[in-house]
This record gives sequence, C-alpha cells and structure tokens, in this order.
Amino acid sequence: MKIKVGVLFGGKSVEHEVSVITAIQAINAFDKEKYDIVPIYITREGDFYCGPDVGKIESYRDIKALVSRSVRVLPMGEKGRMKLLRQPPKMFGNNVFDVIDVAFPAVHGTNVEDGALQGYLQTLGVPYVGCDVLASALGMDKYAMKAVLKDSGIPVLPCVRFDVKRWSRKRDELIEELEGALRYPVIVKPVNLGSSIGIKIARNREGLIEAVDYAFNYATIVIAENAISNLREINCSVLGDYETAEASECEEPINTDEILSYEDKYGGGDGKSGGGKGMSGLKRLLPAPISPELREEVRTLAIKTFKVLGASGVARIDFLLDKDDMKLYVNEINTIPGSLSFYLWEAIGVKYPELLDRLISLALKREREAADISYSFETNILANFGGGLKGGKQ
Repeated sequence: MKIKVGVLFGGKSVEHEVSVITAIQAINAFDKEKYDIVPIYITREGDFYCGPDVGKIESYRDIKALVSRSVRVLPMGEKGRMKLLRQPPKMFGNNVFDVIDVAFPAVHGTNVEDGALQGYLQTLGVPYVGCDVLASALGMDKYAMKAVLKDSGIPVLPCVRFDVKRWSRKRDELIEELEGALRYPVIVKPVNLGSSIGIKIARNREGLIEAVDYAFNYATIVIAENAISNLREINCSVLGDYETAEASECEEPINTDEILSYEDKYGGGDGKSGGGKGMSGLKRLLPAPISPELREEVRTLAIKTFKVLGASGVARIDFLLDKDDMKLYVNEINTIPGSLSFYLWEAIGVKYPELLDRLISLALKREREAADISYSFETNILANFGGGLKGGKQ
C-alpha cells in the first residue's frame, strides 16, 4: 500500500515563490510507485488549497485563477493522520477531500519554516518531515542560532542584535554601540529571513544607517556583524537526525556582487538562466575547489552544527571562509534548504528520489519514537476541584 504524502508549500512569507519551486521539484521527483502525492498550496493569507492544478508550476503564473478552480481545505488530525476537509463543507456527500499519512513541508521563511507550521502539524498529531519546532525556530533566528552554536564551541562571527523601536528612538546611541562592538565593513541583515533578502554591507556610518533602514523594511529585529572582506562561501548539506547524520558534497556559490543575492540564488545571477530552478539553478562550483583537509573540516563542522541545533531531515549549512587567515565560520543553517539541496546529494551518488525516501523514513522514525513517550499523568485534581479560583495555582 502506498504512503500518502501531503506536500505543503507557499505561506505568508517573502520566500513564497521560492517555496513553490522547491515543492514542485520534490513532487516531480517522488517515486510514484511508493508514494501518492497530494500537493497542498498555502496562500499568503494562510488558506490551504488542493486540486488537480496545484502541483503544476505553470499554474502559478496566475495564482488568483488557480485558487478559483481549486478546493479550499481545512486540515484536521485524526488517529495519526491528517484529513483535508472541504471548506465550506457541502450540504450533502463526503466532505473529506483526502487523507494524508505524512506531511512534507517544502516551505521557506517566516510563518512557515520557523516552527509555526511544524507546531501546527505536531498539534494535529501528523508525522512530518524535517526539523521539529525548536530546531526550526533556532534555525530561523540568526541571533539565537549563533548563541547556541557559540556555547558549543562552534565558530561564528560576533554580532549585535537590536529592534526597530530602539533604532527609531535612540539611533545615535545605538550607532555608537555598533561602532564600538564591530568594525567596518559591517553586514546588516534581518534576524529571521533567508534568501539574502534585506541584507546590505556598510563601509561607513552613512552606509550603516542606509543598511539598517533597508533591513527594517523586512523585519522588526535585525543583527549587524563584522563582514569578511576577503571572503569565500562554502555550503554543505546534512541528512539525518540526532542519532546519525552524514554530510553531502561541498559547493562554492558564485556571486555577482559582494553578497550572494536573491537574484544570484533564484534568477541564475543574470536574471535569466536560473529562473524556475530554485537553488538548483544557482551558479556554483561543485565540488567546491578546496583542499581535502578543508573539505573534511567543512563536512565535520556541518554535522556538528546540525546535531547541536537538534536538526532533522535535510538541512544546508552555509560557511564563511576568511581567505586572509583561512578561518572558517558558520554563517547559518537552512532547515528547509532551497531545492532541498538535492544537487549536493546527487554529487555523491544519492539521487533525488532516494533523498526524498530517506526523509520520509526519518519522519516515520521520529513518530514511532514519540509514540513511546507518555503525554499524560493520571491525577484526580479536576475531580476534587470544587469550583472558583481561590486556592488554585496562581
């Protein structure tokens, strides 16, 4: 009997379109002899839609038209599976559109990749692929991630975190603090976004003000950190869970500017060549032209980062290499990487269908382990509760 997999994508995120590309790539790569795939599109308003055209990339040229001919559904948990109920319900007939065995989030960014969607799926009681709530939240918050990694001895660049209210009320004081803690050039970025959105490099005070104002267009909290002038970027993916994890091949992205931009990642760098391919269309050197010793250091540190943050499924860890002193720093973890980093696994002989198969297995393994944990504790507190709040726990 086939496993029915619900691939969820979209959502209220600036990385909405990237999520669509990642999801459609995965949908097309699944082994259809083993899995029945149910595409589930989440609109920017948070509504869930299914239908025959939801899994077709060409349908997203006109999302409004796609939604109009699709079925709005409401997920409901039932005995470890997820029912998709028609909304609004029909007066007569069956209102169950479909039933899902495993949820597969193929989402990116805030409100979906940051633990929000994972918490929803966990509350429904449905097995889901990828990181749990805590690991997802840590992976999205760059400051919290750095704090956890630093505590475990993993090298990260120093940074300063601040919010938009403080910036608007005490700008001069904050600029003095930033210039005292960091040195130019400084890179400023939203604390919880990916895909290189909202990021700028500042080389002086005027540039710093411009970069911070720009970042606050996309988030209410930002971080500023030292920028590496003589930089190489190296990425490596990790697959596994808390018990066992393995590293992929390493890649070196090719930038068209100082920062690997959104256009570099998803538009092919020239605005044309990579469109529609997601991260798999990025210009890169694969394998990365690095020494065997550095390759091993990157792969070992990637696995350590993955485990320290409690990640599961497939993730991509992005590194910064300072060419002046050859020091390696963890930049960030992508808990649901663009294109699921399938190209990094294909480079060492793991085909995309096999990668997806292993992700489903990891999700089911976690669900089996969770089933052995007790979530109730028998007491008679409510039976003896006489009403009113006096004497209750304050």
